[in-house]
Amino acid sequence: MKIVVVGLGYVGLSNAVLLAQHNEVVAVDLDADRIDLVNARRSPIEDAELEDYLANRTLNLTATADLQAAIVDADFVIVATPSNYDPKENFFDTRSVDAVTRAVLASSPDALVVIKSTIPVGHVDKLRQQIGSDHIAFCPEFLREGRALYDNLHPSRIIVGARTEPARVFADLLLQGALKKNVPLLFTDASEAEAIKLFSNTYLAMRVAYFNELDSYAMAGGMNSRQIIEGVSLDPRIGDHYNNPSFGYGGYCLPKDTKQLLANYSQVPQNIIQAIVDANRTRKDFLADDIVSRKPNVVGIYRLVMKSGSDNVRQSSVQGIMKRIKAKEIKVIVYEPVLQESTFFGSEVVRDLADFKARADIIVANRLNGDIVDVATKVFTRDLFGND
Repeated sequence: MKIVVVGLGYVGLSNAVLLAQHNEVVAVDLDADRIDLVNARRSPIEDAELEDYLANRTLNLTATADLQAAIVDADFVIVATPSNYDPKENFFDTRSVDAVTRAVLASSPDALVVIKSTIPVGHVDKLRQQIGSDHIAFCPEFLREGRALYDNLHPSRIIVGARTEPARVFADLLLQGALKKNVPLLFTDASEAEAIKLFSNTYLAMRVAYFNELDSYAMAGGMNSRQIIEGVSLDPRIGDHYNNPSFGYGGYCLPKDTKQLLANYSQVPQNIIQAIVDANRTRKDFLADDIVSRKPNVVGIYRLVMKSGSDNVRQSSVQGIMKRIKAKEIKVIVYEPVLQESTFFGSEVVRDLADFKARADIIVANRLNGDIVDVATKVFTRDLFGND
Protein backbone atom coordinates (compact mmCIF):
# COMPACT_ATOMS: atom_id res chain seq x y z
CA MET A 1 0.00 0.00 0.00
CA LYS A 2 1.08 3.57 -0.63
CA ILE A 3 0.12 5.94 2.17
CA VAL A 4 0.61 9.68 2.28
CA VAL A 5 0.65 11.49 5.62
CA VAL A 6 0.12 15.25 5.49
CA GLY A 7 1.45 17.05 8.56
CA LEU A 8 4.54 16.08 10.56
CA GLY A 9 3.35 16.99 14.02
CA TYR A 10 3.20 14.30 16.68
CA VAL A 11 0.00 12.77 15.22
CA GLY A 12 1.22 12.67 11.63
CA LEU A 13 4.76 11.56 12.37
CA SER A 14 3.75 8.77 14.73
CA ASN A 15 1.30 7.43 12.14
CA ALA A 16 3.88 7.72 9.36
CA VAL A 17 6.44 5.74 11.33
CA LEU A 18 3.88 3.14 12.43
CA LEU A 19 2.69 2.50 8.88
CA ALA A 20 6.14 2.72 7.23
CA GLN A 21 7.11 -0.55 8.89
CA HIS A 22 5.04 -2.45 6.29
CA ASN A 23 4.02 0.11 3.65
CA GLU A 24 5.41 2.82 1.43
CA VAL A 25 4.82 6.10 3.27
CA VAL A 26 5.40 9.62 1.99
CA ALA A 27 5.13 12.36 4.60
CA VAL A 28 4.27 15.89 3.48
CA ASP A 29 4.95 19.07 5.42
CA LEU A 30 5.54 22.77 4.76
CA ASP A 31 8.45 22.96 7.22
CA ALA A 32 11.75 22.31 5.43
CA ASP A 33 13.57 21.61 8.70
CA ARG A 34 11.09 18.89 9.66
CA ILE A 35 11.38 17.33 6.21
CA ASP A 36 15.18 17.29 6.40
CA LEU A 37 15.17 15.79 9.90
CA VAL A 38 12.79 12.97 8.95
CA ASN A 39 14.77 12.16 5.81
CA ALA A 40 17.90 12.09 7.99
CA ARG A 41 16.04 9.68 10.31
CA ARG A 42 15.87 12.12 13.20
CA SER A 43 12.72 13.08 15.04
CA PRO A 44 11.69 16.75 14.93
CA ILE A 45 9.71 16.30 18.16
CA GLU A 46 10.69 14.88 21.54
CA ASP A 47 9.39 11.32 21.72
CA ALA A 48 11.57 8.40 22.81
CA GLU A 49 9.93 5.76 20.63
CA LEU A 50 9.89 8.00 17.56
CA GLU A 51 13.58 8.72 18.01
CA ASP A 52 14.33 5.01 18.36
CA TYR A 53 12.27 3.84 15.40
CA LEU A 54 13.55 6.54 13.06
CA ALA A 55 17.17 5.85 13.96
CA ASN A 56 17.17 2.09 14.34
CA ARG A 57 14.26 0.48 12.46
CA THR A 58 13.79 -0.31 8.78
CA LEU A 59 11.16 2.12 7.51
CA ASN A 60 9.94 2.80 3.97
CA LEU A 61 9.52 6.50 4.72
CA THR A 62 10.39 9.67 2.83
CA ALA A 63 9.38 13.27 3.46
CA THR A 64 8.66 16.04 0.96
CA ALA A 65 6.94 19.40 0.59
CA ASP A 66 5.30 18.42 -2.72
CA LEU A 67 1.76 17.24 -1.99
CA GLN A 68 0.74 16.76 -5.62
CA ALA A 69 3.71 14.53 -6.39
CA ALA A 70 3.26 12.58 -3.19
CA ILE A 71 -0.40 11.65 -3.73
CA VAL A 72 0.13 10.04 -7.15
CA ASP A 73 -1.08 6.42 -6.86
CA ALA A 74 -1.81 6.82 -3.15
CA ASP A 75 -4.24 4.34 -1.60
CA PHE A 76 -4.72 6.34 1.60
CA VAL A 77 -4.00 9.94 2.53
CA ILE A 78 -3.90 10.77 6.23
CA VAL A 79 -4.60 14.40 7.05
CA ALA A 80 -2.91 15.47 10.29
CA THR A 81 -2.64 19.22 9.81
CA PRO A 82 -3.33 21.70 12.64
CA SER A 83 -6.96 22.43 13.53
CA ASN A 84 -6.59 24.93 16.32
CA TYR A 85 -9.63 26.26 18.14
CA ASP A 86 -10.50 29.78 16.94
CA PRO A 87 -12.03 31.76 19.84
CA LYS A 88 -13.39 34.40 17.45
CA GLU A 89 -15.29 31.88 15.35
CA ASN A 90 -16.01 29.62 18.37
CA PHE A 91 -15.01 26.59 16.27
CA PHE A 92 -11.97 24.70 15.08
CA ASP A 93 -10.08 26.32 12.22
CA THR A 94 -10.34 23.50 9.67
CA ARG A 95 -9.06 25.40 6.64
CA SER A 96 -5.88 23.34 6.24
CA VAL A 97 -7.80 20.07 6.68
CA ASP A 98 -10.39 21.11 4.11
CA ALA A 99 -7.81 22.36 1.60
CA VAL A 100 -5.78 19.15 1.73
CA THR A 101 -8.89 16.98 1.43
CA ARG A 102 -10.10 18.90 -1.63
CA ALA A 103 -6.67 18.81 -3.27
CA VAL A 104 -6.28 15.07 -2.75
CA LEU A 105 -9.70 14.08 -4.05
CA ALA A 106 -9.40 16.41 -7.05
CA SER A 107 -6.24 14.60 -8.15
CA SER A 108 -6.75 11.12 -6.69
CA PRO A 109 -10.51 10.52 -6.39
CA ASP A 110 -10.08 6.83 -5.58
CA ALA A 111 -7.87 7.42 -2.53
CA LEU A 112 -9.44 7.31 0.91
CA VAL A 113 -8.78 10.51 2.83
CA VAL A 114 -8.47 9.70 6.53
CA ILE A 115 -8.73 12.78 8.71
CA LYS A 116 -6.87 12.52 12.00
CA SER A 117 -6.90 16.23 12.82
CA THR A 118 -9.57 16.93 15.43
CA ILE A 119 -12.64 18.48 13.81
CA PRO A 120 -16.16 19.56 14.82
CA VAL A 121 -18.92 16.99 15.00
CA GLY A 122 -20.57 16.75 11.59
CA HIS A 123 -17.59 18.05 9.63
CA VAL A 124 -16.90 14.94 7.55
CA ASP A 125 -20.54 14.73 6.47
CA LYS A 126 -20.37 18.38 5.43
CA LEU A 127 -17.16 17.82 3.44
CA ARG A 128 -18.61 14.76 1.72
CA GLN A 129 -21.59 16.81 0.55
CA GLN A 130 -19.50 19.79 -0.54
CA ILE A 131 -16.91 17.74 -2.44
CA GLY A 132 -19.33 15.13 -3.73
CA SER A 133 -17.30 12.16 -2.50
CA ASP A 134 -17.73 9.56 0.22
CA HIS A 135 -13.98 8.80 0.19
CA ILE A 136 -13.50 10.68 3.45
CA ALA A 137 -13.29 9.10 6.90
CA PHE A 138 -12.46 10.32 10.38
CA CYS A 139 -10.12 8.27 12.56
CA PRO A 140 -9.66 9.80 16.03
CA GLU A 141 -6.33 9.76 17.82
CA PHE A 142 -5.89 9.09 21.53
CA LEU A 143 -2.22 9.94 21.98
CA ARG A 144 -0.18 11.40 24.83
CA GLU A 145 2.43 14.07 24.28
CA GLY A 146 5.89 12.53 24.30
CA ARG A 147 4.46 9.00 23.91
CA ALA A 148 2.69 9.35 20.56
CA LEU A 149 4.33 6.41 18.82
CA TYR A 150 4.10 4.25 21.93
CA ASP A 151 0.36 4.86 22.05
CA ASN A 152 0.04 3.94 18.38
CA LEU A 153 2.05 0.79 18.96
CA HIS A 154 -0.15 -0.07 21.98
CA PRO A 155 -3.54 1.44 21.09
CA SER A 156 -6.43 1.37 23.55
CA ARG A 157 -8.82 1.07 20.58
CA ILE A 158 -8.97 1.77 16.85
CA ILE A 159 -12.02 3.71 15.72
CA VAL A 160 -12.79 4.57 12.10
CA GLY A 161 -15.69 6.82 11.19
CA ALA A 162 -16.71 5.00 8.04
CA ARG A 163 -18.20 1.58 7.33
CA THR A 164 -16.69 0.98 3.89
CA GLU A 165 -14.27 -1.73 2.84
CA PRO A 166 -11.36 0.77 2.44
CA ALA A 167 -12.01 1.90 6.00
CA ARG A 168 -11.67 -1.68 7.20
CA VAL A 169 -8.44 -2.09 5.23
CA PHE A 170 -7.07 1.06 6.82
CA ALA A 171 -7.90 -0.20 10.31
CA ASP A 172 -6.08 -3.43 9.49
CA LEU A 173 -3.01 -1.43 8.45
CA LEU A 174 -2.96 0.35 11.80
CA LEU A 175 -3.28 -2.98 13.58
CA GLN A 176 -0.56 -4.50 11.40
CA GLY A 177 1.94 -1.87 12.57
CA ALA A 178 0.97 -2.11 16.24
CA LEU A 179 2.76 -4.30 18.76
CA LYS A 180 -0.45 -4.88 20.69
CA LYS A 181 -2.71 -7.12 18.63
CA ASN A 182 -5.75 -7.68 20.83
CA VAL A 183 -7.14 -4.23 20.10
CA PRO A 184 -10.87 -3.38 19.99
CA LEU A 185 -11.92 -2.23 16.51
CA LEU A 186 -14.98 -0.03 16.14
CA PHE A 187 -16.47 1.20 12.87
CA THR A 188 -18.98 4.00 13.26
CA ASP A 189 -20.58 6.72 11.23
CA ALA A 190 -18.44 9.83 10.78
CA SER A 191 -20.21 12.15 13.22
CA GLU A 192 -20.19 9.49 15.92
CA ALA A 193 -16.41 9.07 15.54
CA GLU A 194 -15.94 12.84 15.78
CA ALA A 195 -18.06 12.89 18.93
CA ILE A 196 -16.08 10.01 20.45
CA LYS A 197 -12.89 12.06 20.15
CA LEU A 198 -14.36 15.19 21.73
CA PHE A 199 -16.23 13.40 24.52
CA SER A 200 -13.17 11.26 25.38
CA ASN A 201 -10.93 14.27 25.84
CA THR A 202 -13.62 16.21 27.66
CA TYR A 203 -14.03 13.35 30.14
CA LEU A 204 -10.28 13.42 30.78
CA ALA A 205 -10.45 17.19 31.25
CA MET A 206 -13.33 16.65 33.70
CA ARG A 207 -11.25 14.18 35.71
CA VAL A 208 -8.35 16.63 35.85
CA ALA A 209 -10.71 19.39 36.93
CA TYR A 210 -12.29 17.17 39.59
CA PHE A 211 -9.05 16.28 41.36
CA ASN A 212 -7.83 19.85 41.03
CA GLU A 213 -10.98 21.13 42.76
CA LEU A 214 -10.51 18.51 45.45
CA ASP A 215 -6.94 19.76 45.89
CA SER A 216 -8.07 23.41 46.04
CA TYR A 217 -10.57 22.47 48.77
CA ALA A 218 -7.87 20.70 50.78
CA MET A 219 -5.47 23.63 50.40
CA ALA A 220 -8.12 26.13 51.51
CA GLY A 221 -8.91 24.01 54.57
CA GLY A 222 -5.31 23.25 55.52
CA MET A 223 -5.81 19.53 54.85
CA ASN A 224 -3.50 16.91 53.35
CA SER A 225 -4.72 16.59 49.79
CA ARG A 226 -2.77 13.43 49.10
CA GLN A 227 -4.48 11.56 51.93
CA ILE A 228 -7.90 12.53 50.62
CA ILE A 229 -7.09 11.57 47.03
CA GLU A 230 -5.64 8.21 48.09
CA GLY A 231 -8.78 7.42 50.07
CA VAL A 232 -11.13 8.48 47.28
CA SER A 233 -9.12 6.56 44.68
CA LEU A 234 -9.35 3.27 46.56
CA ASP A 235 -12.90 2.96 45.29
CA PRO A 236 -12.47 0.66 42.25
CA ARG A 237 -15.13 2.62 40.39
CA ILE A 238 -12.85 5.68 40.63
CA GLY A 239 -9.34 4.17 40.61
CA ASP A 240 -5.94 5.71 41.27
CA HIS A 241 -5.12 6.67 37.69
CA TYR A 242 -5.04 10.21 36.31
CA ASN A 243 -5.56 11.68 39.77
CA ASN A 244 -2.44 13.79 40.30
CA PRO A 245 -3.32 17.47 40.88
CA SER A 246 -1.89 20.06 38.51
CA PHE A 247 -2.18 23.69 37.52
CA GLY A 248 -5.04 22.75 35.19
CA TYR A 249 -5.44 20.83 31.98
CA GLY A 250 -3.56 22.12 28.96
CA GLY A 251 -1.56 21.03 25.93
CA TYR A 252 -2.56 20.20 22.35
CA CYS A 253 -5.96 18.64 22.88
CA LEU A 254 -7.87 19.14 26.10
CA PRO A 255 -8.33 22.93 26.05
CA LYS A 256 -9.45 23.14 22.44
CA ASP A 257 -11.52 19.94 22.49
CA THR A 258 -13.56 20.97 25.52
CA LYS A 259 -14.27 24.38 23.97
CA GLN A 260 -15.16 22.80 20.63
CA LEU A 261 -17.55 20.37 22.30
CA LEU A 262 -19.10 23.30 24.14
CA ALA A 263 -19.59 25.05 20.77
CA ASN A 264 -21.24 21.92 19.37
CA TYR A 265 -23.69 22.14 22.28
CA SER A 266 -24.83 25.63 21.24
CA GLN A 267 -28.40 24.45 20.61
CA VAL A 268 -28.47 21.70 23.24
CA PRO A 269 -29.02 22.22 26.99
CA GLN A 270 -25.91 21.37 29.00
CA ASN A 271 -24.24 22.13 32.33
CA ILE A 272 -21.24 19.83 32.78
CA ILE A 273 -19.21 20.89 29.71
CA GLN A 274 -19.38 24.57 30.62
CA ALA A 275 -18.46 23.74 34.20
CA ILE A 276 -15.31 21.89 33.05
CA VAL A 277 -14.13 24.91 31.07
CA ASP A 278 -14.95 27.26 33.95
CA ALA A 279 -13.25 25.00 36.53
CA ASN A 280 -9.96 25.14 34.65
CA ARG A 281 -10.03 28.94 34.80
CA THR A 282 -10.99 28.96 38.47
CA ARG A 283 -8.14 26.61 39.38
CA LYS A 284 -5.55 28.94 37.84
CA ASP A 285 -7.10 31.95 39.63
CA PHE A 286 -6.93 30.12 42.97
CA LEU A 287 -3.32 28.99 42.62
CA ALA A 288 -2.10 32.33 41.27
CA ASP A 289 -3.71 34.12 44.22
CA ASP A 290 -1.96 31.72 46.60
CA ILE A 291 1.42 32.46 44.99
CA VAL A 292 0.84 36.22 44.99
CA SER A 293 -0.17 36.14 48.67
CA ARG A 294 3.38 35.01 49.51
CA LYS A 295 4.63 38.42 48.28
CA PRO A 296 7.55 37.26 46.10
CA ASN A 297 9.71 39.81 44.29
CA VAL A 298 10.66 37.35 41.54
CA VAL A 299 8.70 34.26 40.50
CA GLY A 300 10.51 31.62 38.49
CA ILE A 301 8.58 29.39 36.12
CA TYR A 302 10.35 26.03 35.95
CA ARG A 303 9.54 24.49 32.57
CA LEU A 304 6.67 25.49 30.32
CA VAL A 305 6.26 22.03 28.79
CA MET A 306 3.16 20.12 29.76
CA LYS A 307 4.91 17.04 31.10
CA SER A 308 8.22 15.18 31.20
CA GLY A 309 9.30 13.71 27.88
CA SER A 310 7.48 16.40 25.90
CA ASP A 311 8.70 19.51 24.08
CA ASN A 312 5.24 21.06 23.70
CA VAL A 313 4.73 24.41 25.42
CA ARG A 314 1.53 25.30 23.57
CA GLN A 315 -1.33 26.15 25.96
CA SER A 316 0.50 24.57 28.90
CA SER A 317 -1.38 25.20 32.12
CA VAL A 318 1.49 26.96 33.85
CA GLN A 319 1.21 29.78 31.33
CA GLY A 320 -2.16 30.67 32.82
CA ILE A 321 -0.55 30.93 36.26
CA MET A 322 2.28 32.99 34.80
CA LYS A 323 -0.03 35.51 33.13
CA ARG A 324 -2.04 36.04 36.30
CA ILE A 325 1.12 36.65 38.35
CA LYS A 326 2.46 39.11 35.78
CA ALA A 327 -0.85 40.97 35.89
CA LYS A 328 -0.02 41.76 39.54
CA GLU A 329 3.21 43.42 38.33
CA ILE A 330 5.42 40.73 39.85
CA LYS A 331 8.62 39.99 37.92
CA VAL A 332 8.58 36.56 36.27
CA ILE A 333 11.56 34.66 34.84
CA VAL A 334 11.38 31.40 32.90
CA TYR A 335 13.63 28.35 32.73
CA GLU A 336 12.76 26.33 29.63
CA PRO A 337 15.55 24.59 27.64
CA VAL A 338 13.35 23.96 24.58
CA LEU A 339 12.90 27.69 23.96
CA GLN A 340 15.33 29.41 21.59
CA GLU A 341 14.05 32.92 22.29
CA SER A 342 15.51 35.23 24.96
CA THR A 343 12.03 36.20 26.21
CA PHE A 344 8.66 34.51 26.50
CA PHE A 345 5.63 36.83 26.48
CA GLY A 346 7.83 39.58 27.83
CA SER A 347 9.50 37.51 30.56
CA GLU A 348 13.21 36.78 30.55
CA VAL A 349 14.24 33.24 29.62
CA VAL A 350 17.11 32.21 31.91
CA ARG A 351 19.25 29.43 30.45
CA ASP A 352 21.53 28.86 33.45
CA LEU A 353 19.63 26.68 35.93
CA ALA A 354 21.76 27.68 38.90
CA ASP A 355 21.24 31.37 38.11
CA PHE A 356 17.50 30.76 37.73
CA LYS A 357 17.26 29.03 41.11
CA ALA A 358 19.26 31.75 42.81
CA ARG A 359 17.20 34.63 41.42
CA ALA A 360 13.70 33.24 41.99
CA ASP A 361 12.01 33.76 45.38
CA ILE A 362 9.36 31.17 44.45
CA ILE A 363 9.82 28.49 41.79
CA VAL A 364 6.54 27.44 40.19
CA ALA A 365 6.67 23.88 38.82
CA ASN A 366 3.67 22.01 37.44
CA ARG A 367 5.67 18.79 37.66
CA LEU A 368 8.72 18.00 39.78
CA ASN A 369 12.01 16.41 38.89
CA GLY A 370 15.49 16.12 40.36
CA ASP A 371 16.72 19.44 38.96
CA ILE A 372 15.04 21.46 41.69
CA VAL A 373 15.11 19.18 44.75
CA ASP A 374 17.99 21.21 46.19
CA VAL A 375 15.72 24.27 46.39
CA ALA A 376 12.59 22.43 47.57
CA THR A 377 11.76 25.13 50.10
CA LYS A 378 11.29 27.58 47.22
CA VAL A 379 9.19 25.31 45.06
CA PHE A 380 5.44 25.79 44.61
CA THR A 381 3.84 22.73 43.02
CA ARG A 382 0.73 20.58 43.31
CA ASP A 383 2.52 17.46 42.04
CA LEU A 384 1.65 15.00 44.82
CA PHE A 385 2.35 11.66 43.15
CA GLY A 386 5.29 12.36 40.80
CA ASN A 387 3.46 11.34 37.63
CA ASP A 388 1.44 12.94 34.85
